[in-house]
Amino acid sequence: MTKPEEIFTNSEHEETEAEEETGFTGSVPPPTVQGQVIPDENPDLIDADEDLAAEFPDDTEYLELVHLKIRSMDDLNLARFKHLKGLILRQNLLDSFGAIKYASDELEELDLYDNRIKHISSHVNDKVQLRNLDLSFNKIRNIKNIEKLTKLENLYFVQNKITDIVNLETFTSLKNLELGGNRITQIKNLDPLVNLTELWLAKNRISKLENLSTLKNLKILSIQSNRITKIEGLEGLENLEELYISHNGIEKIEGLDKNLKLTTLDITGNRVSKLENLSHLKELTDLWASYNKIASFANVEDELKDLKNLDTVYLESNPIQTENPTSYRRKLIMFLPQVNKIDATYVR
Repeated sequence: MTKPEEIFTNSEHEETEAEEETGFTGSVPPPTVQGQVIPDENPDLIDADEDLAAEFPDDTEYLELVHLKIRSMDDLNLARFKHLKGLILRQNLLDSFGAIKYASDELEELDLYDNRIKHISSHVNDKVQLRNLDLSFNKIRNIKNIEKLTKLENLYFVQNKITDIVNLETFTSLKNLELGGNRITQIKNLDPLVNLTELWLAKNRISKLENLSTLKNLKILSIQSNRITKIEGLEGLENLEELYISHNGIEKIEGLDKNLKLTTLDITGNRVSKLENLSHLKELTDLWASYNKIASFANVEDELKDLKNLDTVYLESNPIQTENPTSYRRKLIMFLPQVNKIDATYVR
């Protein structure tokens, strides 16, 4: 597995727009005053919202209008798309989406990623066939008006202003929940999500791993860049395969006794001084432990030598690397002959 820079990644939104034509004919334009609004010489070059959907036939099932400065869904005349299953309006200027009430009741996917939405319209609750709902990168503070969407499988609220995990009691079919980049302080109210396989909580304000025991089917847990100081509360997650807990305040590797299916462990950027409580994780293929305080080659060998499936290790920017820059890689290759990649570089 190739290590990404960070599993939870903030989208790098390009603020720079394409330069618009000015209709300049060669005469010297008048000087502008700071703050002066220069009129658009060719307003017809930008389609009106009502024209953007006009080219699509009435039997369209997937309507995708991305990065087109759409300000209102009302002008898209959604009612004429009787069999619409997917509506993708990413990277526009929508501040509300009440006009979703005009969309087909067959709608299965609604993607409003990167707009200016502050509130979830109550009308979305009527679209009970929805499987995928993406409201990431908006300004939403409260999870509400979605409790009737019991068929949801993927729910995305990345990078909003949410403080509490609430109103998810009916989502027994949900498989993927993404709440990274919010203002959440406590993991709670997840008990009904018995079919959840992925939970993403990076970049919040969570200080404790708790209330996860009912998530028996969880395979991926990301809780990077929070305020966690102890690995705990994971005993019930016997199917967990990937744990991303980098950039917290953890000093000791522990609490993984029951997580025997773990293949990836990311503890980058913590305060761990030695590797321990890992030798029982026989399925482990990836250990990412850069930017900690690990100082002993003997400790690394003792803890990892019998993990025959171990393929990739990241240990750069630990004392064993910074204090032994010339011998570091050679020693790791000698102590861990089963490893194929060290710090993003293949051994062979």
